[in-house]
Amino acid sequence: MKKIHIFGIAVIAIAIAIIVSTAGDASTYVNFSQAEELAMNGSNGSIHVVGKLKKDQQGQILDMAYKPELDPNYFVFTLLDNNNREQKVVYRSPKPQDFEKSEQVVVIGRMEKDHFEAEKILLKCPSKYNNEKLETTEYQASKL
Repeated sequence: MKKIHIFGIAVIAIAIAIIVSTAGDASTYVNFSQAEELAMNGSNGSIHVVGKLKKDQQGQILDMAYKPELDPNYFVFTLLDNNNREQKVVYRSPKPQDFEKSEQVVVIGRMEKDHFEAEKILLKCPSKYNNEKLETTEYQASKL
């Protein structure tokens, strides 16, 4: 075999390895009940949960705690999934900018015993230019 053939086979093998490794990391959209069930069955992969922030009649967010002067990397809020189940969400990074303006929130992470541990938060906020389109912003927890 010529060296060029060996090199080509090696490149193809590396490409296949990359595709297989990224396909195994794919996560799914679930509600909090399904996330809890997955956690009880031993699944520790990342999952997506879509929901809305818990707000009062005036539109103020309820059950949100962020004290950057004490710990800037600890943010807690309550999220209502599509089945209206409330769940405490813990995000160990600074509070995302424009969090209060978001219409819908997607949290990516895993279910713990009493809360959902978010690694990323995706916000779907109303666009400042066109009310019919949604703007999506992604925030990721820094890996220490």
